[in-house]
Amino acid sequence: MPKNPPTPLLAGPRAAADRRNVGWGAAGLSAAGLLVGLTVAPADAVQGQAQRLMYLHVPAAWTAYLAFFAVLICSGGYLVWADPRWDRAARAAAEIGLASTALTFAAGTLWGRLTWGVWWAWDPRIVSTIAMFLVYLAQTTLRWSDEDGHRGARRAAWLGLAGFLIVPVVHFSVVWWRSLHQQATLLAPNVAPPINGLMLTALLLCVAASTVAAAWVFLHRLAVLETCAAVDSPAPRPAVAAQP
Repeated sequence: MPKNPPTPLLAGPRAAADRRNVGWGAAGLSAAGLLVGLTVAPADAVQGQAQRLMYLHVPAAWTAYLAFFAVLICSGGYLVWADPRWDRAARAAAEIGLASTALTFAAGTLWGRLTWGVWWAWDPRIVSTIAMFLVYLAQTTLRWSDEDGHRGARRAAWLGLAGFLIVPVVHFSVVWWRSLHQQATLLAPNVAPPINGLMLTALLLCVAASTVAAAWVFLHRLAVLETCAAVDSPAPRPAVAAQP
């Protein structure tokens, strides 16, 4: 197998056009989600306009979960097949997850200030989210811990597998411990989501938009990593004909 084989998802004459289509889909879903969330869905009866931060906060959190699940799958793939494409995919997914976690925390901090009156609280959801960020920050940097790129990538892959254990801790922290944070709106233990229908519609549109946008960023980041891998790999030497 070549040292840096191309990813089929990024190869072919239509790959760039397909990525653009994914980007246009993300833009359309984002516009629809913002329109419904800001103009159609009602404000919360208790939290008022501050509740509309939900349309940023929850999709960002969902995207982080999804990205870290992708890290889990890609890390397992690398440990099984030692194919550098899996490591590149795990790296791209982890970077998206870290950015989404940072956005989740920023929106949540502002929401907390508007509803709780403080920027920070020693809340299980907040503390576990920071721990999740640090775990995947370590996972992202661990691949450079060894001069042997394969050994470093394997270490990152093992942490990518083990680190996913913190994701359900973050999600269910509001159920397992006393928390200022409200219960889950989506993926809640209740039979039906505890939310107004129009709010749910706006939220689902924003979640779909963030998912498609993450896919678009993922594909572009993979393309960049593949280009860098191709540049770093030495070209094979031409065979020299035997002299008579």
